[in-house]
Amino acid sequence: MTLAVMQPYFLPYIGYFQLIKAVDKFVVYDDVNFIKRGWINRNNILVNGKAQLFTISLNRASQNRLINEIEIGDDFQNFLRTIEMAYKKAPYFDEVYELLQHIIGYPDRNVANFVANSLQKISCYLQLNTEFLMSSSIEKNNSNHGQIKIMEICQVLGANIYINPIGGQELYDRTYFWEKSIQLYFINSMFTPYKQFKNEFVAGLSMLDILMFNSKEVINEMLDNYKLI
Repeated sequence: MTLAVMQPYFLPYIGYFQLIKAVDKFVVYDDVNFIKRGWINRNNILVNGKAQLFTISLNRASQNRLINEIEIGDDFQNFLRTIEMAYKKAPYFDEVYELLQHIIGYPDRNVANFVANSLQKISCYLQLNTEFLMSSSIEKNNSNHGQIKIMEICQVLGANIYINPIGGQELYDRTYFWEKSIQLYFINSMFTPYKQFKNEFVAGLSMLDILMFNSKEVINEMLDNYKLI
């Protein structure tokens, strides 16, 4: 069984969804400390041909609290207006905007649950078959940290392959995983250029941008554009 563990990011870039598609089970890492100025509640969209950061407001967000102890404080009205102005003329605006409204209408405002639902909704839209779990629902020793905690999750769930974003190469030891009979790989995401109105292509934006400009079939081809190292 192939596994990945990631903190919940709201409307993350395509590499996050490449990781989701690449594994059998995806664990939303909700019982670790919140990181300010990270990607849990913000990302970039295309506005007037350039990347523009959006941020979803949170209540009492602190690096001294776990992600699943923080609530969303945003009503999303400004966010929806910004999305409509930026993407109204995009080819897949109507269906993606409807999807976005369903995501935003999710009643649970716990940021971990809210974002996990958004990841599942987008994955369902793209017909991905990955199973989602919350880290907090897995019985483990929460005093552990780093790769030791990840290893325990792998063992509890019975994973024999663990895939991590390439940015974690310095954090995870392939020998340590090998000794536990688990293969460790890092996913190196590639960006497939696509038409963004008449603008020069801007890579690395929120998955929302890709959804607005591409069909499900084309997006699934993009999701396969990576290398495991």
